[in-house]
Amino acid sequence: MFSIRMRASKRTGTRGEGLGASQKLKAIHISGAEGIYGEQKISEICNEYIKRALSHSRGKPDEIVITIEKIEQKPKKIPLLTVTTLKCASPEEAKKIITQRLESLGISRRAIESGFVVLNSRRTMRGAALILAKSGKRVEPYRERGVRVSRIGIDKLTERNLLKELSRKKINTVNLIRVKEALAIASKAAFSPIVIAEICISDDPDYTTGYVASREFGYLRMPNIKKEKEMRGGRVFFIGESADVSGLISYLERKPVIVI
Repeated sequence: MFSIRMRASKRTGTRGEGLGASQKLKAIHISGAEGIYGEQKISEICNEYIKRALSHSRGKPDEIVITIEKIEQKPKKIPLLTVTTLKCASPEEAKKIITQRLESLGISRRAIESGFVVLNSRRTMRGAALILAKSGKRVEPYRERGVRVSRIGIDKLTERNLLKELSRKKINTVNLIRVKEALAIASKAAFSPIVIAEICISDDPDYTTGYVASREFGYLRMPNIKKEKEMRGGRVFFIGESADVSGLISYLERKPVIVI
């Protein structure tokens, strides 16, 4: 099995002229994707990821990086979260519902507000923010990068059944892939004993459905979590005050899992 990961970015800003001139170029995130696949799928998946990067609504990337890594460690098997789509008419209603759900898990209002500061920022991160559930303090070591949930695959039968279920719920073809991949990330995170809950809003300006997730209530899809054409978005994990942050990062970024 191989972990295949894609990251697409675009440079923005200005570059000074002359030797030693200051450089103000900054890479902004355009697109990302990943999965765990057999060797025979490498070429197909790489082509699929390249097409996705080149056709993203956030713009054309200047750089597409694809990493192919053999999985040496036996993947851990974790269950797929249940999926529910809630009725939600506006970002204000979404925030109210999310706040109620998170408070039911013991997450403080201060921490929730800290999470929304991240999600509403125009400076989107490649990875996720880690926020302490009581104090609201951010504890990820690199704020520009965040923590990237990685090395995730989905069992073939589980994937097939999931796509059928989502199709029955009238989720269109393009969004099927979004939901499948986000659900895999949410499932891996939720079944860490350290993660209490997650909020995610896509930074895709054409996609306005986000989610809140936890082991207790599953994966709750929320339409209209942001307004159309907004570039903002991100991912936030709420964790306990005394959590082993380095251990959690190691699990999220390095531990291979297969969702079943």
